[in-house]
Amino acid sequence: MTQPTKASSIPSTHGPIRPTTIIESSRLSRHLGARIILASETFQHTGSFKFRAAYNVASNVSQKLLITASSGNFGQALAFACSLTGKSCIVVMPTAASRIKMDAVREFGGTVELVDTQVMPRKQKVAELAAAHPEAYIASSADDPLVIDGNSSLGKEISQLSESLEYVIAPIGGGGLTSGLIKGLRESGSHVPVIAAEPLMANDAAQSLREGRIVTLDVEPPTIADGARVLSVGKHNWQILRHGLEGVIEVSEEAIANGVRALFSLANLKTEPTGALGIGAVLVQPERFRGRTVCCVVSGGNVDPSSYSKLISQPAH
Repeated sequence: MTQPTKASSIPSTHGPIRPTTIIESSRLSRHLGARIILASETFQHTGSFKFRAAYNVASNVSQKLLITASSGNFGQALAFACSLTGKSCIVVMPTAASRIKMDAVREFGGTVELVDTQVMPRKQKVAELAAAHPEAYIASSADDPLVIDGNSSLGKEISQLSESLEYVIAPIGGGGLTSGLIKGLRESGSHVPVIAAEPLMANDAAQSLREGRIVTLDVEPPTIADGARVLSVGKHNWQILRHGLEGVIEVSEEAIANGVRALFSLANLKTEPTGALGIGAVLVQPERFRGRTVCCVVSGGNVDPSSYSKLISQPAH
């Protein structure tokens, strides 16, 4: 008899943060040839792990106005965190950002400033807003010790899983999630290897690890994994990643899409493309993980319905 997908939560003691949801699907594991444990942040407040970091930032800075740049997940998380802490925020978003993410930022009380990233980098727009609002705190979605500390709570939760865990795979963009995971796992006494999964089209982290220095891309790459559309990893994150990462797996656009479809059809889990990068990494290097026990972090589930329906309706390649 086929075993059903099983879900459970690890107790969390981090204030309003929801505990991560642990999902095991025998069908997904059988399909990938490994025991796959999903740590899903799709049920976190605002639909992604970003709330962990955003709430830690909003609740620990004294400024009443926060300004950030985001493809959407950190922006809506910060907007919600600011609403909980009596603060306000301005979110610089690319014009190509998901409409559902723009709407969510506004619904949570944030102000959206759009920028065409092919013409002007997000950082430049943030700098202009910072000059106009010198009293504001400039919140990085990834490169901030408060962000790393907030995300470390997920690593601490994952450390409570079985000691048989052999790998943790997580998406990487700016590096806030992976550096936080490493910090949380190590502080909990866990030495499980952490692997970053990155779009091949946006492989600055992979290049950085190979060259031993931060490599910066010229323009934001148009990968379907919009949460990884960054120019480089953050400096604070790099100090942890360069020694703490086991490696970076570069995932093709096709493998990312197949990861989204596998999570939908085999684990009954809706996820955005960035959240499927970990599964995409297993699809790219199946022999590396065959027979292993692997925790794949599903970072978020915020995706436009039209884009998502197109992804899952296409056959896997």
